Order: sequence, then structure tokens, then C-alpha cells
Amino acid sequence: MTHPRIVGIAGSFRRPSKTRSLVETIGAEIGRTRSVDFVVHDLVEIGPGLGGAFSRTQLAPDAARVLRDIETADALIVGTPVFKGSYTGLFKHLFDLVEPDALRDVPVLLTATGGGLRHALVVEHYLRPLFGFFEALTIPTAVYASESNFIDGTLVDAAVRERASTAAAQLSTVLGQRVEQTRSREPVRLAAVR
Repeated sequence: MTHPRIVGIAGSFRRPSKTRSLVETIGAEIGRTRSVDFVVHDLVEIGPGLGGAFSRTQLAPDAARVLRDIETADALIVGTPVFKGSYTGLFKHLFDLVEPDALRDVPVLLTATGGGLRHALVVEHYLRPLFGFFEALTIPTAVYASESNFIDGTLVDAAVRERASTAAAQLSTVLGQRVEQTRSREPVRLAAVR
């Protein structure tokens, strides 16, 4: 039996990254309650091979692999650092290359990190509409964390950790429902009559 495959996308340009840490924290939380295959990609891995591509055919192999992972995931946990009140341009460019129908009904948990609370609504004003275009199933609870919520790259703020746990539980529930739906659609095999 295969486990649901969750792909994390961290729109970070450097490591260590608070955005990646937040995405990984939520993925680990889901992994405590459900068996999943979880992989995280960040833009620092694929930036040069992504930024110079004007079409899918121009993508470097690493960037093309990440794009395939996004389009074939059972669920996504996406995160972006906030720059000038929005997601990063390279993060948007990656999703500009995603096939329009590839994320229809795919559960997506939205996260963002920024310098302070004034950026907290980025998840609602930028990320949710982006994934609405794809007709993705965005999880109701989004998670925003600011610099003060981390110590040495680890999410420590109790309120944000609780929100991350709530969002993880919501995504886990949706994944469970999807697994059950898939099982109920499997053909019934009748035992041989003797």
C-alpha cells in the first residue's frame, strides 16, 4: 500500500530558512498522525534553472523534477517568505509553469513567513487567490509566522505552533477522506465460487 505523497514547497532563496522550517514542522506534525511520504523543495535548489526558463521546455532538469512533483502530489504544503507585501517573484514563476488543471481538488496548506505581523494577511490576499485559480482545495487554516516566532530557525511560538497543528490536522483529515474515497471506488473482487 502506498502512502499519500505530500510535497512541500518553500519559496526561500537561502538556507537555513524559516519558511522551510515552517513547512517541515507542519509536514512532521502530519507524519505523527498519518503515514505519508513527505518531500520538501525550496527555490534555493532550483533558482538558476527556474528563473531563466520562459516555458516548461526550457526548465533545467532539477526544476522540471520539482514541477512534476508539484503536479503529481496528493497534497501540497506551500510557503513563501514575504517580500514587499507579497510572495516572491520566483515562487510565482514556478506556479506560473504549473498546468492549470494539475492542482484541481488537490489539498493545499498555505504558509508564509515575514519580518513582522503586518505581512500576516499575505496568505489570504495572495496565496489563497493563486491556488483558487487552480481550483485547489485550500485548507481553511493558513499559518503565518514572523521572525520573532523562531529561535535559531526553530518555530517556538506556542500560538503559531498550535495554529500549525490545527492546519496539519485539517490536512490530515482531508487526506484520510481522499484515501477512503479512493478505496470505495476500487473494483469489487468476487471470490471464486466453488
